[in-house]
Amino acid sequence: MNQIHPMAIVDPEAKLGDNNVIGPFCVIDKNVIIGDNNKLYNGVTLHYGTRLGNGNEIFPGASISTKPQDLKFKGEDTTCEIGDNNSIRENVTISRGTASKGKTVVGNGNLLMENMHIGHDCEIGNGCIIGNSTKFAGEVIVDDFAIISACCLFHQFIHIGSYIMFQGGSRTSQDIPPFVIAGKEPVRYAGVNLIGLRRRGFSNETIEAIHDSYRIIYSKGILKEGVAEARAKYPDSKEVDYICSFIENSKRGVIR
Repeated sequence: MNQIHPMAIVDPEAKLGDNNVIGPFCVIDKNVIIGDNNKLYNGVTLHYGTRLGNGNEIFPGASISTKPQDLKFKGEDTTCEIGDNNSIRENVTISRGTASKGKTVVGNGNLLMENMHIGHDCEIGNGCIIGNSTKFAGEVIVDDFAIISACCLFHQFIHIGSYIMFQGGSRTSQDIPPFVIAGKEPVRYAGVNLIGLRRRGFSNETIEAIHDSYRIIYSKGILKEGVAEARAKYPDSKEVDYICSFIENSKRGVIR
């Protein structure tokens, strides 16, 4: 049975699963689908197009599936899809998709801290930690287990790799390749995220291959030459293949 506070507003067309807690002054719009075991504290708004999974905790003032901040948006029927077991803290805003991709996606097990913003058509992976007041423009992709500190700014269309650590107060208009530490002004490569990789159970052999691959890649004036050399040296490493493919497919260029 759902627990819906009498001072919450739930559109009759919204679809709710079981065992959800909806606090006072929450507003749930039509065309919203909610799974099971979610908790919405007071003052949460789930706008048109929200798709909420299971076991999420959403704190006061959060606004999910808001109208995109994009002048090209003409009212297309788009969504904002939130997975399972996310913690969405106070005053977080997440825009729904546009005609470009049709949906904004947040995966599972993420911590989205107070006052951060996810723009239209972004794709956030699983297990990410994103700090207070960090802002993503539209169509940013964040791979799994990224750690992004507070007050960071990300240009539209960029790609952020898995297992990175991004320094607070930094900003970038280029892609951040996987497994690295990045920061400063302008943003630059600051080494491999050794502590983070060890905490996630990466072996010393794998970490060494990652570290050596970046040494090879960044020692070359032309990155594609370094990528080819790293691939040749570690042909059986899926982590090195991920690094090389990430750099090869980058549309905005990677940080140096």
